[in-house]
Amino acid sequence: MGSMKVRLLGIELDNPIIPASGTFGYGHEFAELYDINMLGSFSFKGTTLHPRLGNPLPRIAETPSGMLNAVGLQNPGVECVISEELPKLAEVFHKPVMANVSGFSLEEYAETCAKLDACSQVGWLEVNVSCPNVQHGGMSFGTNPAMAAAVVRAVKAVARKPIIMKLSPNVTDIVSIARACEDAGADGISLINTLLGMRISLRTRRPIIANTTGGLSGPAVFPVALRMVYQVARAVKIPVIGMGGISSAADVLEMMLAGATCVVVGAANLVDPFACKRIIEALPEVMQKYRIENLTDIIGGAHTWAET
Repeated sequence: MGSMKVRLLGIELDNPIIPASGTFGYGHEFAELYDINMLGSFSFKGTTLHPRLGNPLPRIAETPSGMLNAVGLQNPGVECVISEELPKLAEVFHKPVMANVSGFSLEEYAETCAKLDACSQVGWLEVNVSCPNVQHGGMSFGTNPAMAAAVVRAVKAVARKPIIMKLSPNVTDIVSIARACEDAGADGISLINTLLGMRISLRTRRPIIANTTGGLSGPAVFPVALRMVYQVARAVKIPVIGMGGISSAADVLEMMLAGATCVVVGAANLVDPFACKRIIEALPEVMQKYRIENLTDIIGGAHTWAET
């Protein structure tokens, strides 16, 4: 049987499967269903410096082959996460976990990262730059290379653990933003976050989501995510974590061929809470079908044809 092990920024993972932030809570909810230690790791719910109630309801809408959400980063704040959620997590998950961090200013990003960096359970800091910069007119940090780089420098100044920048796909040139993050000192890139979309109710003739628009995730976005991972992995020298519409072991292999070191599963967890377990269990058979001995051997494999 081949090896599913991969190495992400100095930490060995039993397999490359990581549930996405926002779809796996803080872990203990899913631990009631199965032993989550079978996962490579997971990215816990997006955490901000201060507690957030999130956006008004309704904030989720179905769409063919996907879903829209505008939850609005609802979370109890970093102090509560450290004092309450992480101790509960330690009882059920015995591997390094990825801390997902959001902020609305450079100072908020830095302070939240500094607090989570001190937690022994945290192996990596995944910094979401899809948030609006409240000090500069609400433009998302992740839509501008200079602003994204400024976040990297702010958090690198206070953190010792690897910084992985989570990028928004709602941009014209994802590669320029990834390169700016790398040049500023980022240790890795994760992409894609959700695509901006909306639905309108024919009955009320109004947007279904109270926030008007929301983030599209699910199988519908997989080809877009795959394209962006492929482009970024070819352009940077740091590890890339791929996500967006993954729901099967075959999707995992395709994303790794595009250049992903690890693969994040998001919306599939909301459809089937056993999705990650099912994918991990299916990987050996799919690897055998495609004559893959070690998963690390296929990372970026789809790039080689373009280089010959």
